[in-house]
This record gives sequence, structure tokens and C-alpha cells, in this order.
Amino acid sequence: MPDLLTIERLSAGYGEAVVLNEVSLTLAEGQSLALLGRNGMGKTTLINSIVGVTRFFAGSIGRVPQERNIFKSLTVEENLTAVARPGAWTAARIYELFPRLEERRRNLGNQLSGGEQQMLAVGRALILNPRVILLDEPLEGLAPILVEELLLALRRIIRDEGMSAILVEQNAQKVLGVTDRAAIIERGAVVYEGASADLAADRAVLESYLGVTAAGSRRRGRR
Repeated sequence: MPDLLTIERLSAGYGEAVVLNEVSLTLAEGQSLALLGRNGMGKTTLINSIVGVTRFFAGSIGRVPQERNIFKSLTVEENLTAVARPGAWTAARIYELFPRLEERRRNLGNQLSGGEQQMLAVGRALILNPRVILLDEPLEGLAPILVEELLLALRRIIRDEGMSAILVEQNAQKVLGVTDRAAIIERGAVVYEGASADLAADRAVLESYLGVTAAGSRRRGRR
């Protein structure tokens, strides 16, 4: 498969601060990548670099943002149709993926729950019919039942539809079963890269870099 995204020896940050140090990653067409790491290690900075809002110090690059980027004064349906581009993903398919959104199609964005707003943010990204979708901690702050609902939708988008994707997440256990590959960022550098299934089985690496114990939970005090 051809590479859809190539990052070579990228050093980037904000102002004079260098956050990323010689990061290299590739993403092939139809492939998905889990981008993992504790808070403040550079995950979001890498996503920001991909979309061009950081300062590059060296290297080259040849998102659903963490903020739920929706129009709160528009209805669900208006949020989708206002940005729609021709392609396989239509409002009807978004509603099929997220039945909650169809039920609330006439509700304004500010009348939705946090989980419903996140679903709408994902739907708005898909209806642009992009070649790759970037998701910055899409599960953060959601109730467990909504986490599972959104994970099922992401699994369909990535596994069944073959959408290329980068998922930024702290909770490795939630996304390793959805993605093909995984990379861990520690202090602005890639310290691990490999198959998601291999990382899910490597308790030593999960414990060392993500604070995940054998029972699958995060150790207290290591965020």
C-alpha cells in the first residue's frame, strides 16, 4: 500500500519551545494508527503539526480536534449539510452510523450531550469525505456506555470501511483493538512503534510507558 502520510525527523513546537524531537512515522493508505502516551508528552502537538499549526524547527511532513468542533447554533442536520462534500459519506450514512444523531437531527448543537456532540464532530469530519481522519482523544470525558457506542462506530469506520485514521488516546486498552499499528510518544520522541496486537500483549512496554498494570488499569500518580 502507498504511504498516505510521511513524517521524517520532525522537530516542532510553539514559539521557541521544542516539543517534538526528530519524530518519524508513516501511515499507509487504509491503515490506522493509535498514537499513545501520557499527558503532555507531545501527542496533540504531533496532530497540530500534521495540520500545520506548530512551528517546525527541522524535518518535514509530506483532525477531529479535541475541542468538539461543531456549530452550536445550528441543528444537527445543518451541522452536517453545511460542510458536506461529494463522496461515499452522506448525512444518511452518518445517521446510520449514529442513530442518536438522527433522533436529534432537529436539535441545536448546544442541546446535545457531550457524547452526542462528539458523535456529531466525528460525523462532520466524515461528511467531508477525507482520505485520513485525525481524532484527538475522542473518548475523553464520555460516560462508559457512550465510550462503547463510539468505539463500535470507530471500529466500523476503520475496520469495515477501511478509513485511514490516527487516533490519539491515553487509554491504550480502548483503541488497540480498533487500530492496525501503534506508536508511543514519550517526552516528544517516538519510543515504540509496532503492530497494535503486539503492543496489547506486551505488558512490560504498557507498564513502562503508559502506566498500565497487568490488570489493565492505569497506575495512580502517573498521568
